[in-house]
Amino acid sequence: MTTRVEHQQDRQRFEIFDGDTLAGYSEYVEHDGVRDFNHTVTLPEFRGRGLAATITEFALDDTRDAGAKVVPTCWFVRDFIAASDKYTDLLA
Repeated sequence: MTTRVEHQQDRQRFEIFDGDTLAGYSEYVEHDGVRDFNHTVTLPEFRGRGLAATITEFALDDTRDAGAKVVPTCWFVRDFIAASDKYTDLLA
């Protein structure tokens, strides 16, 4: 199966799919150019495949492209940013 990530801007979340099946999501609240990522979920049957990292990287790249900053309330997003110097410039 192939995975794809979609930004559901109207729902303020990113979704990752395995084929046509929702495999996880990352939710945020945006205010004044800052996205507070507060919840990242990989559905149980899809865990252990690196999907949370894939969706987080996509979401952070999209945030950078949008010119926004990040508040990583979600522990996974916080730890992902801390593990690499690639996204520290996004921290609000």
